[in-house]
Amino acid sequence: MLLDDEKFDQLLYKRIIARSDLVDHAIGFQYPHEALEYLKDPENDPIEVLFLDINMPRMSGFEFLDRACEEIGPAFAKVVVIMLTTSLDPKDMTRAKEFDQIKAFLNKPMKVGDIQTIAELVAQEQSLEA
Repeated sequence: MLLDDEKFDQLLYKRIIARSDLVDHAIGFQYPHEALEYLKDPENDPIEVLFLDINMPRMSGFEFLDRACEEIGPAFAKVVVIMLTTSLDPKDMTRAKEFDQIKAFLNKPMKVGDIQTIAELVAQEQSLEA
């Protein structure tokens, strides 16, 4: 899942993800409340990875994580979150460490090599759960 308020960034990320041949399906949302509703609906397939922009209007990436943890609970705890940002603010990195789901903190734009690294993180998380 991609959650980024910038349409161009989403298109770029979907293209990078498709080129990696490591991901079967990517779904994108511009608005955090829509992504939250998708995640809460048991009829939707569960997601493994969430690429999450920090700075979005209405609800920041961190606010989204707070709400997702609160409203979805243990099912959301299994999601690997990758924070995407243009910010190098040390406060953002410190805040990211408060969430067990956040496994990486990447500067925009995402690159093809990042997908391979993330796939390895997901494989590690899945082996820990087994």
